Amino acid sequence: QVHFLESGGGLVQPGGSLRLSCKAARMITSTFNPATMAWYRQAPQKQRELVATISGGRETNYIDSVKGRFTISRDNARKSVYLQMNSLKPEDTAVYYCNTVPSGENWGQGTQVTVAS
Repeated sequence: QVHFLESGGGLVQPGGSLRLSCKAARMITSTFNPATMAWYRQAPQKQRELVATISGGRETNYIDSVKGRFTISRDNARKSVYLQMNSLKPEDTAVYYCNTVPSGENWGQGTQVTVAS
């Protein structure tokens, strides 16, 4: 089973920044390296949504609402994925998860991001 360990969330004021980290703790390197990884988020009373993806070749894609503000990256040696979030807005408040694309059945605990003044 793949197990994702997310961290880095917190409470931040609008306009602030956070850097989320995710380690694919049980994903073997030969599987992680070519995998498309993603950050997802789930806001209260909303469905989980895909936020950003990064392919094995480091091609990135973002939903329109975060383009120019969020940057996804990966470190294959550490089997880790990161999400740099700048110019945060209250509507970015959510629990953030990482997973593969398509997502597997096993999800981590996620990390809470709260943007409020």
